[in-house]
Amino acid sequence: MKPISGYFMEPQNFSVNDGNGIRTIIFFAGCPLRCHWCSNPEGYTDENKVAHYEKTCIACGRCAQGCPNGVGIDLNNSGERSRCKSCGRCVKACPTKSRKNLIYRYTSEDMLKIIEKQRIFYRYSGGGVTFSGGEATLQKDMLRDLVYKFYDQAVDLAIETSGYFDFDDVKDILEKLNLIFVDIKHMEDHKHRFYTGVGNEKILENISRLKTLKIPVVVRIPVIEGVNSDIDNIRKTAEFVKRNVDAPKIELLSYHSFGDSKYEALGLRKPSRQFKRPSPEHIRELCKAVKNEGVEVVRYK
Repeated sequence: MKPISGYFMEPQNFSVNDGNGIRTIIFFAGCPLRCHWCSNPEGYTDENKVAHYEKTCIACGRCAQGCPNGVGIDLNNSGERSRCKSCGRCVKACPTKSRKNLIYRYTSEDMLKIIEKQRIFYRYSGGGVTFSGGEATLQKDMLRDLVYKFYDQAVDLAIETSGYFDFDDVKDILEKLNLIFVDIKHMEDHKHRFYTGVGNEKILENISRLKTLKIPVVVRIPVIEGVNSDIDNIRKTAEFVKRNVDAPKIELLSYHSFGDSKYEALGLRKPSRQFKRPSPEHIRELCKAVKNEGVEVVRYK
């Protein structure tokens, strides 16, 4: 039987922010949302993206010499980028690793080998594997294969999801997880649609249905000043979580611009400078508002 394969961004080992203990984050490529502030723009689709890091480029020309499409040294020039087919030949030719593939095709067996090297860290820290993205549920066959195999090996499993999926299609997968992180970007549907490209109705419905699985759920809010950081929105979110999640928990994640280097390396326009990180004082105020609604505020670090 031919092994199932899927498309991924580079896995991240030794994470302590996305579940209990030391974890490996498996980033699936492809996402149904287009959040204006996304920190993983390479994961919008499952097609390979070649990054060009100009700061380490020595302009030796080896990338251009081996390119079958005549792309020059400056891949992030719009004209050169338009000719790039992301074949990856320049990545192999570059002596300074200034060119890099950002999407990889792995089989489930490949992933098992990657994880096997990390098992000792899970064992002594209570950690495991967290599936993220992009949106992991888009590649549901690959996700199912990995979840079932890791489950049989008693690996602690978590998922970070946008919540934008068909619940019945992935219910069997979710049932085998130990923890579910799900985002609520905004409680107002029209604002959610404006900032992410999709409405929030399906997401909110899926969150309410998660209760039937009897699996711990943490609702995450990426808090962005000027988008969703007003107390009224946070309070409405907490009210929803209180009504629809058993042992309700919310994690407030302050906005960051760590993904800017990826936009530069892909020749893309960076997220608007209007997106700002809320002050620590405002986050404390929002935490208080969440707690006042009877919802626990948690933090993974």
